[in-house]
Amino acid sequence: WGRPSLKAVVTAGVFVTTLWNLRCFLNPSEISREVPKHTKPLVVLVWKWPSKQVPNISGDICRELYGIAGCWLTTERRLLGQANVVVFPHARLQPGRDRLPKERPPGQNWVWVSLESPSNTKALAEWNQTFNWVMTYRRDSDIFIPYGKLVPNQSATVNIPTKTNLVSWVISNYRRTQKRAEIYKNLSRYLHVNIYGKANKKPLCKDCLLPTTSKSKFYLAFENSIHQDYITEKLWRNSLMAGTVPVVLGPPRANYEQFIPTDSFIHVDDFGSLAELATFLKTMNSSRYRQFFAWQKKYSVKLYTDWRERICTICTAYPSLPRGRVYPDLASWFNT
Repeated sequence: WGRPSLKAVVTAGVFVTTLWNLRCFLNPSEISREVPKHTKPLVVLVWKWPSKQVPNISGDICRELYGIAGCWLTTERRLLGQANVVVFPHARLQPGRDRLPKERPPGQNWVWVSLESPSNTKALAEWNQTFNWVMTYRRDSDIFIPYGKLVPNQSATVNIPTKTNLVSWVISNYRRTQKRAEIYKNLSRYLHVNIYGKANKKPLCKDCLLPTTSKSKFYLAFENSIHQDYITEKLWRNSLMAGTVPVVLGPPRANYEQFIPTDSFIHVDDFGSLAELATFLKTMNSSRYRQFFAWQKKYSVKLYTDWRERICTICTAYPSLPRGRVYPDLASWFNT
């Protein structure tokens, strides 16, 4: 049993190498897992953070908080030349084009962001031929950022908080010219509405809002203006999450039904008059009332409140977004 000859060693080496190469050929996925590919993260520069306070966005924040890998957020304008996407929140834009970068690196895309309705969005004409993508609450946006949504939750159970009053409304900015002010004024002739918020000098602390509105059977989820898909936290947080039935004033019922089940809310337009609506609310029996909460058996409410999450979704949408397009008339699109 002496030492193997040089020829035997070489032959064995060739045999092992052949087997290894054959393994790679037959099962390349195994190799790809062992040797991960390193790709550059997508750099998203936020020209000015949407809120006054800038949260922590250092490190791999999109992956750590929301499971979105390969997405790097920054507010450092010196990195403009390296950014794949630059985000411009409309509420933070200053009048005058000279406030924006004078040059755009090749392949870089600019995103216009707004959560306000067209009625509360001014000076759009200044930004014609400027932005590649739009990011709003509208479902036809390039990047859709709703105020909230229902997410599947098969383990959910129906939970209706104890009720001590009929109707409530939280309102901070009350203007008589708004349709919601007119509807409230006429509706209050037929039933009592418990009003909270700055407009009635009864502001609610952040942690007091839901416990307060949850005590009402119904909540007036009245939008400040009526536009396609403009369905805000008044529905998602103040009403559905609180465990009360929303009485909505906003886009048509069919538009709401694209977001929530048809039997989960009451629309002002469902009735021929506000007197009929008031009678419907006051005379509803308990079994009929419970039917409005059937959605809780399958869904729970997800709120979008963190701008980091909204901006991280740009990276998720990025591969499928159109390239080489600019909105020629931003106001025309938004006001349609």
